[in-house]
Amino acid sequence: MSATIRVFVDERPVEVEAGSTVRDALLAHDESLAEALEDTGTYVTDGVGRKVDAGSELVAGSILRVVRSARRPAGDEPSGGVADGSQ
Repeated sequence: MSATIRVFVDERPVEVEAGSTVRDALLAHDESLAEALEDTGTYVTDGVGRKVDAGSELVAGSILRVVRSARRPAGDEPSGGVADGSQ
């Protein structure tokens, strides 16, 4: 049996195997968060707000926060192609 460590994703405790990555912790917590990393406006920070790479290996007690931009990527306007709703 592999040793597990506890990390925190958006203030929630998550148990992952020792040697797991940031992406592994997100998958264990909420798959949609891991998928959101593919978006250019989504990234992960550590406990003090520094961006961390999804492939970074975690240590016990790591604190991760997922940050999502409220802005839409270019070309992702609502149907009709007008972002402000005017016609």
